[in-house]
Amino acid sequence: MTSTPHHHAPGWFDISTPDARRARRFYQEMFGWPMNAIDETYALVGDDGGRPTGGIGQAGPHSPYTGIVVYFPVDDVDDALARAQRLGGGRVMEPARTPLGRIAVFTDPDGNLVGVLSR
Repeated sequence: MTSTPHHHAPGWFDISTPDARRARRFYQEMFGWPMNAIDETYALVGDDGGRPTGGIGQAGPHSPYTGIVVYFPVDDVDDALARAQRLGGGRVMEPARTPLGRIAVFTDPDGNLVGVLSR
């Protein structure tokens, strides 16, 4: 078990889609989400305080997944991936450094995508 507070609370969400422009427009109109486009392929979704809570990105031919992934905070991404594998999950996206911290994605035993994030 790790010591990061509120493990049950998501730390980030990511929507990976074949048409990021369409998805940004949809979610902006659906929920009124403010968008901050970083470039043509990725936009940050901000909350009322202006701090981003998620992102919408363009899935390419080599993207590890499409769809929505919720990221949960962990102390160590590598330990979390190893634990997921021991429990019957599988690796989908290897650890990567982002402006948020290190992230990775795995599947649970039912095939659901789950992300982990360490700051």
